[in-house]
Amino acid sequence: MNIKFSPPDISEKEIQEVIEALRSGWITTGPRVKKLEKEIAEYVGTPKCVCLNSQTACAEMALRILGIGEGDEVITSAYTYTASASVVCHVGAKLVLVDTQKDSLELDYAALENAITERTKAIIPVDLGGVPCDCDRIFEIVESKKKLFKPSNDIQKAIGRVAVCADTAHAFGAEWHGKKVGSIADFSSFSFHAVKNFTTGEGGALTWNHIDGIDDDELYKKLQLLSLHGQNKDALAKTQLGAWEYDIIGTWYKCNMTDVAAAMGLAQFDRYPEMLKRRREIIERYDKAFKPLGIKGLPHYTDNHSSSGHLYITRIPNITAEQRNEIIALMAQNGIACNVHYKPLPMHTAYKQMGFDIRNYPNAYENYANEITLPLHTCLTDEEVEYIIENYASIVTEYLYAD
Repeated sequence: MNIKFSPPDISEKEIQEVIEALRSGWITTGPRVKKLEKEIAEYVGTPKCVCLNSQTACAEMALRILGIGEGDEVITSAYTYTASASVVCHVGAKLVLVDTQKDSLELDYAALENAITERTKAIIPVDLGGVPCDCDRIFEIVESKKKLFKPSNDIQKAIGRVAVCADTAHAFGAEWHGKKVGSIADFSSFSFHAVKNFTTGEGGALTWNHIDGIDDDELYKKLQLLSLHGQNKDALAKTQLGAWEYDIIGTWYKCNMTDVAAAMGLAQFDRYPEMLKRRREIIERYDKAFKPLGIKGLPHYTDNHSSSGHLYITRIPNITAEQRNEIIALMAQNGIACNVHYKPLPMHTAYKQMGFDIRNYPNAYENYANEITLPLHTCLTDEEVEYIIENYASIVTEYLYAD
């Protein structure tokens, strides 16, 4: 067999929607983007949503809306993809990395609490693999630190504490205590990249909870300005007869979503409940096979939360990083593509150059050293799932019981 790690699940429905968008004569930001924004806001239960060209753009715009910049600090996990952290650098704030818990990919919440200072303006928790963070604990922490908080713009003042700007790239469709991810943190940034559960090829969505004293329509308008050159009319509005004139009210950014991309998303919406159901079926089959062997996995489905089932992350006790790589190579020889999520940020050149040292994040390193991510996507057949199980169980068992 030849099993890919995470191909996009594109049906004839998505293809036809894209064709219709192309035939409509409107392919940049227009009616389909607006419709997708409305559907996402209704789905997650927020007043508004802005669709942009990536989760990274969404996360950065959230920080910019909050007025975060030079002299401020933003905290995120050392165990994540660079997008969670690079946006902090983009706005000129100081990046603060916190270790994970031992034997868990969640933030060390005690370390998070200790990392908050008078300069901390936001926390970026990461819903890794689609599993929601302990949102209750995070909000307890930021509330307990309110006395330290010094707001520097109206939105910060209205929130009245450190903002929670969740990296929900993996978590579209996940729930915490029955509430959809996207309506829990102050701001939430989803990814619709090609490898995600729900895809627009490239793209993302920013949602937010209503902030008392802040007008949601005005917030939406500001995000539109930030994401389209500071231009006070979008392209669709400019095409109306006699409506060519516009103003540039800020020298801002260009990260809007196109109607071609949104067309894919609109088609995916109809299929998404079944796609989430299929992911759960595969996860439950994996869990049933691997847990008895001592292979550790993420808690995708508990009494407190329901995951989006984005990644099947496994950890194999007591193996080295070199042995982990050997297992990945053996799986590849059998036609199964695996991955690693993630190499901790302090191990990458860019973050080393900022002064981060992996020795200060021992739990993150231990979680990384024996981690292997298996294919988990809705293009997998039952036969392929069984093939993955048989091969992984056979190969890993040799390492678990080598002596």
